[in-house]
Amino acid sequence: MRRLARNLTFQVLVAVSLGVLLGVVAPGVAKDMKMLGDTFIRLVKMVIGPIIFLTVVVGIANIADIKRIGRLGGKAFVYFEVVTTFALAIGLTVVNVTKPGAGLDVRTLPKGDISAYAAQGQAMKFADFVIHIVPESAVDAFAQNEILQIVFFAVVFGFAVVLAGRRAAPLTDLFEAGLGAMFGVVHLIMRLAPLGAFGAMAYTVGNFGLRTLLPLGRLMLDVYLTMFLFIFVVLNLITRAYGFSLWAFLKYIREEILIVLGTSSSEAALPPLMEKLERYGCARTVVGLVVPTGYSFNLDGTSIYLSMATVFLAQVYAVPLTIGQQLGILAVLMITSKGAAGVTGSGFIVLASTLTAMKVIPVEGVALLLGVDRFMSEARAITNIIGNGVATLVISRSENAFDESMRATAVSEIATTRAAA
Repeated sequence: MRRLARNLTFQVLVAVSLGVLLGVVAPGVAKDMKMLGDTFIRLVKMVIGPIIFLTVVVGIANIADIKRIGRLGGKAFVYFEVVTTFALAIGLTVVNVTKPGAGLDVRTLPKGDISAYAAQGQAMKFADFVIHIVPESAVDAFAQNEILQIVFFAVVFGFAVVLAGRRAAPLTDLFEAGLGAMFGVVHLIMRLAPLGAFGAMAYTVGNFGLRTLLPLGRLMLDVYLTMFLFIFVVLNLITRAYGFSLWAFLKYIREEILIVLGTSSSEAALPPLMEKLERYGCARTVVGLVVPTGYSFNLDGTSIYLSMATVFLAQVYAVPLTIGQQLGILAVLMITSKGAAGVTGSGFIVLASTLTAMKVIPVEGVALLLGVDRFMSEARAITNIIGNGVATLVISRSENAFDESMRATAVSEIATTRAAA
């Protein structure tokens, strides 16, 4: 029993359950637990920038082949676009078949204030996002925890290290040691994961209440079902095609999945996911490039939700959408979903900007989703993290940068640890 109590998976499961219970029984107290969740996420964000920078630089320096890095990046972006398009199309297909918004009376649905999201949605442009990738200052990129800017700077710095040759060898060794130390910090932070999951879940249930789920329960059910199908059909087929078992991989990263479930933040699991993917056999360069960029460009769960939410609001407002208009939604979302990458509340910003661009569905309809969005964010975040893990496996395999012996060792170690628990 003691060994079970020390198991992180068990601890997080218990913490999430207690958080839900506290939110139902004492919502006032539960709201005050928000600081636990926020503090844990801040601790994780504290190490994200340095880990991404060190991983990318060390990976590029070790490969020392600029052409190969360019090929790897090209493969990653092609994969992201193809799979994200599939996610958007699946979301549109399911919401058209199930019609969760048909027959709902918009006057009876609870609404929230979306003025801030709508304003940002109108101001957001894809061109601004492209410019934003290049930081005005490397220091500012780290200070603001801008993942894409850190990746950009790390890639440029890594290329410079390669061009410097042997003169930069001591610096590479120093970065290797620093990366090991940073992962040590991650291990310390992960000990607090149960507290973070408890605080975040307690606040969510206490603040929004389970009653808010009832009016839009059908939409929630459809979104969860669609993401389940996407993971166990689309991603399962992809992993099989590249010689992996999706189920075995999910069991391997289940602690990270539970952390995301408890905190509703995929960023909370980014550092441990990167470390685990390396231990699973993926080359450091692939992990360092694919995972951080995937967090901005490969948001499968977010794509599914956005496509379904857009058509759902059209159904609520009884706005008929032609096939052409829905294909237009697909095209707009493929652009706007990139434009809000890394922005807090990006789901609403993207949705608001999409509705603004379409000029068919009232933008204020986004307010109807505020009450249940927090409960759907777990599904989005979990789908996103699984999708980025699968992308890393696929790119590693395609680049012949996957070590089967490391995977066998990692799986064996996990099995031994859990058996002992």
